Amino acid sequence: MGNQNTIQNSPEGQTEQKQTITTASPFQDLTDSYTALAKLEKPKQSQNISILSPFQNVKDLPTPLSLSQCVLHKHEILICGGVDKRDCYSYHTIKDEYKFICEYPSNVRLSGHCVIKLVDNNSSKNKDSNEITLLSFGGNTYTRHTLVMNYVSVWNDDDEMNKSKQSNNCNQWFPLTDSSNYPIHIGRSNDNHCGVRALIGGSNNHLLFIAYEPKKISVFNLNTLEFISDDILPTMDKVWYHCFVPKSENEIKKKNNEMLLFYQNTGLSIEYDEKNDVFQFHKIAVCDDIASFYKYAYVYTNDAILFFGGYGWNGRKYTVSKAVHKYLIQENKWITFELTLPIPLRDCFGILNQETSQIHIIGGCNDKIVPVSTHMKTKVSAWRDASHL
Repeated sequence: MGNQNTIQNSPEGQTEQKQTITTASPFQDLTDSYTALAKLEKPKQSQNISILSPFQNVKDLPTPLSLSQCVLHKHEILICGGVDKRDCYSYHTIKDEYKFICEYPSNVRLSGHCVIKLVDNNSSKNKDSNEITLLSFGGNTYTRHTLVMNYVSVWNDDDEMNKSKQSNNCNQWFPLTDSSNYPIHIGRSNDNHCGVRALIGGSNNHLLFIAYEPKKISVFNLNTLEFISDDILPTMDKVWYHCFVPKSENEIKKKNNEMLLFYQNTGLSIEYDEKNDVFQFHKIAVCDDIASFYKYAYVYTNDAILFFGGYGWNGRKYTVSKAVHKYLIQENKWITFELTLPIPLRDCFGILNQETSQIHIIGGCNDKIVPVSTHMKTKVSAWRDASHL
């Protein structure tokens, strides 16, 4: 359906591009305008990284995973497949252990999918419940799927709970269907949903905001199971494997449905007027250090977005990054940290623990574009301010 939109340049568009200058290049085999300084500082930097690194390795993933999707449930991180990997696991953040949940159906090939946790305001399920509902969708024209899972914690060994899992078809992926048991597909027939990202919003947590290539944003009503709005993102480049987060703490503001989207040179603040079905877009300047990258891990915390690693064209070749960047939402400022990831990573996933005190970086590909089983964590407080490094 057609709807009106407004594009505005952010009044703070003249943002400070870089808060701290790295003393050693965070990119593999790259040099920049600070080459001389980097060469002078490199021995000292390399000696200090192992001592000062804020990252801590935890138990490796059961299998190498790239482009995995993860959802938090209490002290569990639910890890839902990856490129050509159908296995799903639960990682217990306190026990530092994994348990197998299930596999995606054999006819599903994962390629740039998206997994989110649905919110049911009218259900007996609540934040203390052991049961949640997951929605998985995305992929290209040939690998698209739309599935749901009623998940009950695999860490509960109670016999009655295990019987309930079996009788209620829990912990398995099933097609999303309507009241007549007719399969519902989230995705237009001619659109590519590979690298799609989505958020839950709306006045009753009933709207699914979907941003996908080439440069589209759609609104899907989870109550009626139908698309209700479409618009075009004001960007020169296609958008996929991007950062897509709420603009406010914990959830999208109900009144304005405010979101932030970053992809390479593109930075957008997005508002959706639910009553009038109107999008507004405000452009945000992106700092030079991250402007060519995407496929990074990212997390929203303390009114800021942290970006880890990524992949993009830099210099004269494609590069996998070790860099860590931070965007301060209210101040409209970027920070590039001196300390970096222990290894170059792309296609990794970032997620907070239940206490929002630690960030987990899960899987990804290294600079050889080989999937890894690496799982590391870092304290949120380590990245609160550049002065901490």
